[in-house]
Amino acid sequence: MPNPEVRVLDGGFSTQLATYVGDTIDGDPLWTARFLVTNPTAIISTHLDFLKAGADIILTNTYQVSIEGFSKYMNIPEAESLDLICKAVGYARKAINLYKKSIENEANVANRNPLIAGSVGPYGACLHDGSEYNGKYCSNLTEEILMDWHRPRVQKLIDSGVNILAIETIPCKQEAKALVKLLKEFPSSKAWISFSCCSDGKSIADGSNFQDVAMQCYREALPGQILAIGVNCIAPQNVTSLLKGINENCEELVPLVVYPNSGEKYTVENGWMRTEEGYSLHQFVSEWLDLGVRYIGGCCRTNSADVKKIRAEVEKWENA
Repeated sequence: MPNPEVRVLDGGFSTQLATYVGDTIDGDPLWTARFLVTNPTAIISTHLDFLKAGADIILTNTYQVSIEGFSKYMNIPEAESLDLICKAVGYARKAINLYKKSIENEANVANRNPLIAGSVGPYGACLHDGSEYNGKYCSNLTEEILMDWHRPRVQKLIDSGVNILAIETIPCKQEAKALVKLLKEFPSSKAWISFSCCSDGKSIADGSNFQDVAMQCYREALPGQILAIGVNCIAPQNVTSLLKGINENCEELVPLVVYPNSGEKYTVENGWMRTEEGYSLHQFVSEWLDLGVRYIGGCCRTNSADVKKIRAEVEKWENA
């Protein structure tokens, strides 16, 4: 019997984008979102690179999009800021159309009908202080404030026709619960939730137990609304301990999502710095798939070459 279908995600958008815009991204308070205004062609090309590498799902370039950010750093009013979310979805769709046209006459293409996931980054991403990796801001914000902040972006992504919402890099239990509650306002939408986690193998960034919080979100959501729970932007060698056992006592498999970074650690002061040597994301792929991972890709400091390796490992596992 063949293994269940796995969806390959794209990789680190900023890393691949840098091949077109140079080393001008990290350190910018708008990060890759600035290029929605200044270089849409590079945005489309970046999406296209991941599709050519074998991605089944590409994420919109909206992780760090915020009304406050565009207002403060580019003097763009609220309505136009929200319209940039629509444009981001449009650029992803244009890349898919270009890709489909390029493979019309090709046989045996694994990702013939790619999907678009609308990236929903945490509140901390707009603060530009690395707090999506510690979640400290959550102690000062109510559930209602978090829902109100996320709602316009989620609404725009859904209105723009994304297939899935990629709620990602969530560092604290309070924000995760707020987002699950917000999703219920959009009952026909589907999403995955991935968390920003510690290297201790058990906790999300705010110290809460990962499996407890993730499963609570999965069970409290509307039936079928959460497609997967998991982790992103974590060193690949720290993933397995977080996921291990999550499916042992479940009657049905809980789908998991994983898209780690390259193993480097980010600080505002020093940027990305490698902390350990010798680990490659793709070497863990079959191990994660055996644990129930059904959505898999790369995050920061990974590129289209990494996605191609992931695709190869997934196909090897599916055909085993």
